[in-house]
Amino acid sequence: MGPLNGIRVIELAGIGPGPFAAMMLGDLGADVIRVDRARPGGGLPAGLGAIAGRNRRSIAVDLKRPEGVDIVLQLIDTADVLVEGFRPGVAERLGIGPSTCHARNPALVYGRMTGWGQDGPLSDRAGHDITYIALAGALHSIGRPGERPVPPLNLVGDYGGGAMFLVAGILAALVERATSGTGDVVDAAMIDGAASLMLPIYQLFSMGVWNDEAGSNLLDGAAPFYDTYRTSDAKAVAVGPLEPQFYAEFVAGLGVDPADLPPQLDAATWPEVKAKFADIFLQSTRDEWADKFAGTDACVAPVLSLGEAPYDPHNVARGTFVDVGGSLEPAPAPRFTRSATAAPRPPAAPGTHTAEVLAAIGMTAEETTRLLDAGVVA
Repeated sequence: MGPLNGIRVIELAGIGPGPFAAMMLGDLGADVIRVDRARPGGGLPAGLGAIAGRNRRSIAVDLKRPEGVDIVLQLIDTADVLVEGFRPGVAERLGIGPSTCHARNPALVYGRMTGWGQDGPLSDRAGHDITYIALAGALHSIGRPGERPVPPLNLVGDYGGGAMFLVAGILAALVERATSGTGDVVDAAMIDGAASLMLPIYQLFSMGVWNDEAGSNLLDGAAPFYDTYRTSDAKAVAVGPLEPQFYAEFVAGLGVDPADLPPQLDAATWPEVKAKFADIFLQSTRDEWADKFAGTDACVAPVLSLGEAPYDPHNVARGTFVDVGGSLEPAPAPRFTRSATAAPRPPAAPGTHTAEVLAAIGMTAEETTRLLDAGVVA
C-alpha cells in the first residue's frame, strides 16, 4: 500500500534526520530494512531506535566484519535506495560507499545525510541542528528583540532542512532513474536545507523590507497581529490575521472599535497596539477566546500542549494522530486518494527480522545459525 509500494530502502541505522527520512519513505509504502549494529544491547542506544522508527524491518549486522559488509552489499544488490548518515568518508572506509554500491547496483539511489555536507572546511566536524541553523542565518532570526535567539526545537535543521530535503532528493532521483535507468548520489546537508528554507526571508532582506534583527518584522513576532498572547489562565492563543479582511474580524472579536486603532501596517505603532491586545487577552481564558473566535476567519487558535493536540476536534476528525503500538503520534503525511498508505507499524527491536531478511537473500538456516554464533549478525 502507498505510492512507494515496491520500492526497497536499506537504511544504515543512525539518529535524527536520516531515520526520519527513512520513516517517511516507509510511511509512503516503501519496504524499509534498517541495518542495526550487532553488539551487546543491539543497534542504537536504548530507546533511540524507536524515535521515528516505525515501518521498518530490522537486521542487526557487525559492519566491522567482512562477512557483515558482504551481507549489506547483498541487500543493496536488490535495493532501490540506500540511506546513510555517517560522517563523510566513513561509508567508504566500511566498504559500502557509493562507488562500491553502484558497481554492484547501478540503479541504486544513494542518499547521504550530513550536517555540513560531503565537502567544505566543516565537513569532517561534529555538529547538531542548532549549529547548522546558526551558520545558515536561521537561528539569528528567531527570538525577541535584544534577547538571545530561541532554539526552534530541532525542527529547522534536522527535520525541515535535513530529512525533508533528503526525501525530496531521493524521490527526484527515483523519478529521473525511470528515464535514465541509472541511480544517483543525493548529498543532503542540513546547513544547505536550512538555508534553503530561509529563501523568502533572504529575498525580503535583499529587497530592504526585512530587518536583520529578530523580533522586528512582520512574521517574527513584532506585529501585534502575528504573535502569541497570554490568557487569564496562564495559557496562550496564537493570532495571525495578516490580511485586512481577517484583521477586521479579529479586531471585532476583541471588541475593539477600528476607529480607535492606527492603520494595521503602521509599524511605529505596533508596540502600543500589542500592549492593548495583550491587556484584552488577559481578560478571558484560552478556551473562552477559542470559543469566541470559532467559526470566524480571524486566524486565532489556542496554543495546545503535546497532551492536548491529539484530542482537538479537527485533529480527531482528520485522524491527524494515530496509535502506533501504544504510542499516540502523528499519522503519515501527506495523504493520497488512490494509493492510500497503510496504518503505521510499531518500531522493531534491533535484529527482529535478521533471520527473515537473510533468508530473503538466499541464506540457509544453517548459514544464519553460523553467522549468529560468530556474532556477525544478531
